[in-house]
Amino acid sequence: MEANSIKQKRTGIVLFSEYKRGEGISKALEIGRENILFEVRSSKLKGRGGAGFPTSTKWMLTAASKADEKFIICNADEGEPGTFKDRVLLMEYPELVFDGMVIGGFTIGAKVGIVYLRGEYEYMLSFLEDYLEKMRKDNLLGKNIVGKNFDFDIEIRLGAGAYVCGEETALIESLEGHRGESRNRPPYPVNRGFNGCPTSVNNVETLASVPHILIKGGDWYAKVGTDKSAGSKLFSISGDCKKPGVYELPWGTKISEMLKLVDAPSAKAVQVGGASGICVPESQFDRTFAYEDIATGGSIMIFGKNRDMLKVLKNFMEFFVEESCGQCTPCRIGNVKLLEGVEMIEKGEFTFDYINKLKDLGKSMQIASKCGLGQSSPNPFISILDNFKDEILNKIEAK
Repeated sequence: MEANSIKQKRTGIVLFSEYKRGEGISKALEIGRENILFEVRSSKLKGRGGAGFPTSTKWMLTAASKADEKFIICNADEGEPGTFKDRVLLMEYPELVFDGMVIGGFTIGAKVGIVYLRGEYEYMLSFLEDYLEKMRKDNLLGKNIVGKNFDFDIEIRLGAGAYVCGEETALIESLEGHRGESRNRPPYPVNRGFNGCPTSVNNVETLASVPHILIKGGDWYAKVGTDKSAGSKLFSISGDCKKPGVYELPWGTKISEMLKLVDAPSAKAVQVGGASGICVPESQFDRTFAYEDIATGGSIMIFGKNRDMLKVLKNFMEFFVEESCGQCTPCRIGNVKLLEGVEMIEKGEFTFDYINKLKDLGKSMQIASKCGLGQSSPNPFISILDNFKDEILNKIEAK
């Protein structure tokens, strides 16, 4: 399948702006590694998977690690509920994602790139493989790329549907053929990652930003957004709105502005960051999407006034109980206890003292859990019970 057969026409400030395939790769091999790092650093680009780690720092650390072999991995395990932006980039803008991988591989000194593709996205595999083959024929992959002394190729590996493998070290464990469980850190992947080699793991959207930065300049990119949150962000918006979809918005956009854009006048809550994010009530819709306020990997779920927030919370907690890898006690036991607390509230068999103790448990999980799953799974429990306490109590009293 050719990319043009499915590509939709979009216009945007950064990612959805015009780009010619291979242009970023040629520019990268022309200006060299140091200048690439300079441009990425001046752009203030941070990881778009949600963690927000500076991309230039990750690449510099990987490049500085001494090893015979290095890897760059594209994290396409888009498993956060309510997120579908990476799917759009891979299917409609593969030139951005794969050109970004080639540029990243050249910068850190890798000869192999791996796309870790979400298991449920297997239907994309043949299209993506065909696209990579086209890149090889056009000398954008393989030996002596664009006539320069640089060899690099990309392979695609399928995940198996484990939510925890969205965390970079669990993803690496899965790639090595092991059970998907997060590793103890240090050592970090930039020093010892895939097969014990220095590895940079980057989100799909992060890599897709790089070709634009090289062609248009880091300063151009940094002018979009806010001082601490540069550039644009892709948002996967779903739920109780008339215009769901993938939107490119500058960092610093208010929740209220986003709701107007997607036509959601009756929203009473917005779940920012997927199931593991925070639930923002109507009274806080003037808050902004930014690392200095509400950071997000891109999932936005809108809940209208007819939604039962206790049912929403129960759905989230059932998800985390199911997806916990069970490796560490805070996450394995803690999520079960939080779900039990929700079920007690549902039946009206609870005390405020016990619920407050469960909130304290959630705060302990945020500190003591080994990976991002356990650290973020208490977020909806705490934020929904804090922000919608009156609604939940009124419904219990009515019963």
